Formats: sequence, C-alpha cells, structure tokens
Amino acid sequence: MIIVREVTTRADWHTFHTFPINLYADTPQYIPSLIQDEKRSFNPKKNPAYDYVETICFLAFADGRPVGRISGLINHRMNELKHERTVRFHRYDVIDDFEVSKKLFDAITCWAREHGMNRMIGPIGFSNLDKQGLLVEGFEETGMLITLYNHPYYEEHLQKLGFSKDVDWVEYRIAVPEKIDDRIERICNLAMKRNGYRLLEFKTKRAVVPYAKQMFHMYNESFAALHGFIALSDKQIDRAVKQFIGLISLDYIFIVVDAEDQVLGFGIMAPSLSTALKKSKGRLFPLGWYRILRSMRHHTVLDMYLIAVKPAYQGRGVNAVIINEGVKKAMEHGVHFAETGPELEENVNVQSQWKLFQVRQHKRRRCFVKTLEESI
Repeated sequence: MIIVREVTTRADWHTFHTFPINLYADTPQYIPSLIQDEKRSFNPKKNPAYDYVETICFLAFADGRPVGRISGLINHRMNELKHERTVRFHRYDVIDDFEVSKKLFDAITCWAREHGMNRMIGPIGFSNLDKQGLLVEGFEETGMLITLYNHPYYEEHLQKLGFSKDVDWVEYRIAVPEKIDDRIERICNLAMKRNGYRLLEFKTKRAVVPYAKQMFHMYNESFAALHGFIALSDKQIDRAVKQFIGLISLDYIFIVVDAEDQVLGFGIMAPSLSTALKKSKGRLFPLGWYRILRSMRHHTVLDMYLIAVKPAYQGRGVNAVIINEGVKKAMEHGVHFAETGPELEENVNVQSQWKLFQVRQHKRRRCFVKTLEESI
C-alpha cells in the first residue's frame, strides 16, 4: 500500500533531502546537490524567494519504505506578472512505479486546486538559478552540480499522467582548443580598443563582491525576455552572490566593464565538482570540503554556470572578450573540455557562441505542462 504524507517533521525533511542520493546510489551519472544548500532552499528564514512563493512537500511510502518525493511551488509574483494560475512541481524523484508518481501528483494537484491553480509545469524551482528541466536525452552523461539527473522512466510517468512538452533546454560539451583562435583574438582586441572595454582582474574574492551585485542586476536585464524568467529580488541577489563567491575560483570569473566601471557582461565558470560531490554524497563533512577544495586545484573539466551581456551591448564584442579569456585560462590549467549549463533550445544567440569550437550537444532536458482540469 502506498501512503503519501506532507513533510513536516525533522525526520521527514531528512528523508526528503536524502531520498534521491539513496535512489541513485548505484548510478554513476547522478550528482547530488549539496544537502546543506537544499536545507537552506526550503527554509523560509534563509531563502528570500519565500517573500513571494509558497511551497508544500510530500513523501511517498510503501511498507514503511520511502519510494518517492515531490514539492509543489506557487510563485505568486510570476502568476501576477503573467496573469496565470500556475503551480510548479520540482524535487520530483521516484522509484519505477507509476502508481507512486500518480499518488504524488494527486497530492500536489489537490493542494494546487485548493489554492485556485489551474495549470501545472515542471520540474522548475524557486528561480531560474535553481535546477530545472527533466532530463530526456543524455542519461549516459555525467551530471553537474547545477543540473538535475533522472532515470528515463520519469518521462514515461509524466506522459502517462497527461503532461506534454512546454519547452526544452540543450547542453553542450565544448572541447578546449590547443591554441587561441586568431579570429576571436582579433575581435576581442578590436572591441576593447574601439569601445573602451576593460576586463577586470581580482586578487581577492572580497574585491569581486561590489561588481557581483551589479552582475546579477544586469543578469535580470539580460535574461528578462527568456521563457519563464522572473527577476531576482535584491535579497535573492545577495544570496546568489554568497553562493557563487563560495564556489568560484578567481581564475574563472570574467567581468567586462566600460570606462565608468559599469558591468557590461560577465561569465562565471568553475572547476567541476561532480566527482567530489558524488564521493561525499552531497555532504560537506567530514571529507566533502577537502574533496571540493582538491577539485578546485586539480581539474580537467569546467562547468559553465552563467554568461550574460547587457542587451544594448550584445553583438558588440563583449561575449568574445569573455570567451577568449575563458579559453586562455582553461588552457593554462590543462582543462580538456567545458560543460555548458542548460540553454533554451531557441536561444540561438547563446548557441552561436560555440560555433568556432569543437562541440557536442549531449543532453536535453524538458519542462512539462498540463492543465489541471484534465484527469490524472
């Protein structure tokens, strides 16, 4: 018998956060989230998104054993902005049993209808910086800290429940070239000379902070037109700055400013932490921190977290400056390839950046949608 109950107790929260780690214990491609970060995400005192969202979380049990989890989220700011009544599902993990998925979604649907919602999308979380998109291609590829992993049967369950495609994201593996491309170098030099661009260099992480806040305000502006995007609040920006500052290496943060020291574009990359997180099962202690620090010093793979350019400066060489410097740093550190984060499939402006490199589109993930009037 399958029983679904709301997550309320400390024991339930522990099960909720650790369930996917146990589910994927024998799946080498799965990379766990940092449990510490997950706990903060669901703590209204520590996650400023709770200023305009409300959530509910459920666990499914069979014979006393956890067999699934899911969270529902209502983003009131987004609904007001888009004139919608949409509920999001996320943190969806389940054994290969359709009845478990059905009961989990029944619980979310009941909660959503009680709150007047008539549409469900997901997996999509608190903001665009959260993990989103169900993996539908690339199950044999190793995951990233910033992306979801799931078994192929998840998509089968969702389709059987009546969900259909809303939008797809694609991801690329980009080989680091053996030498700098002269074409990019010329574009960079010309753009910097003609427009007065300056690429910042930092000696301490503290020096990055004043620019980091500018970066995320500009990120809001740059990503405003993309599907499902909602601007980060000042509190969310403060939280994002702390998170990224903790993970980045100064070698891999690239900020382009103008003559007035205003941020025009930025790129954030980081040494892949996938192996460290996998070995530590998402925990920082006792050895998680050591493994993370070791990965920061010795790595052959880079994860590309974000790249953004102020809309008025797109197509004016800022991207080229960021990419060119990123390639140089990757070559200096002996990096073999870089992994992009998810990019909307119709975002050809971003994807055109990789045309001068040897690339492989190796993953695809999907946001699903359904109207709640339909039976499940």
